[in-house]
Amino acid sequence: MIAPNHMNPKNFFKNTAKNTLIPSDRKVLLQKIAQKIADEYTTRTTSFGLNFICTHNSRRSQIAQVWTFFAIDYFHLDKILPYSGGTETTAFHKNTVKTLQKTGFLFNLIDFSHKNPNYSISYKNATTTLVGFSKLHDDASNSKPYIAITTCNHADENCPFIPEAIYRFHLPFVDPKSFDNTEFEEKKYQETNQQIASEVFFIFKKVAELTS
Repeated sequence: MIAPNHMNPKNFFKNTAKNTLIPSDRKVLLQKIAQKIADEYTTRTTSFGLNFICTHNSRRSQIAQVWTFFAIDYFHLDKILPYSGGTETTAFHKNTVKTLQKTGFLFNLIDFSHKNPNYSISYKNATTTLVGFSKLHDDASNSKPYIAITTCNHADENCPFIPEAIYRFHLPFVDPKSFDNTEFEEKKYQETNQQIASEVFFIFKKVAELTS
């Protein structure tokens, strides 16, 4: 596991991409996702979203949304919008928040709720902010059109049917939830954060190459 940079998402993003080994079969899937994103980017005149979807919209899908938010600026792909959602509403889990804070993301509370607080998410020198909270995948804030990317680590056929999506991909990640309240909690959340960041980097680097 790469030690998190506590102040700089840019360094973490570059370092995790450089030092994380992505298996060849996983790269094939990431390349397919990148190609479809690039196709939409070059043919559309308006913005479209990437909607990362998991059951509770509390951990993996939120991490993917935040790194996509960062990657959009890093690779100058401003027609892409970062979304996430779930099949039910829970909360942006506190361990997810802490993990992203350790890589330099800034969380400011917009609306306090014991059940589902809203955060304004940014980073040093960010030109925009992201509103983070748990929501359904078809929430009004996830405006169409979008490409759906499901992140649950069970079989693809168990993920939700999303008829409004332009395309739908299954990109599973292991849920760090099972390590909550254990001695491995911080390590496992950072491993998930590292994997997602490295794969978002891979996708967006390919998109940038295909659209340049």
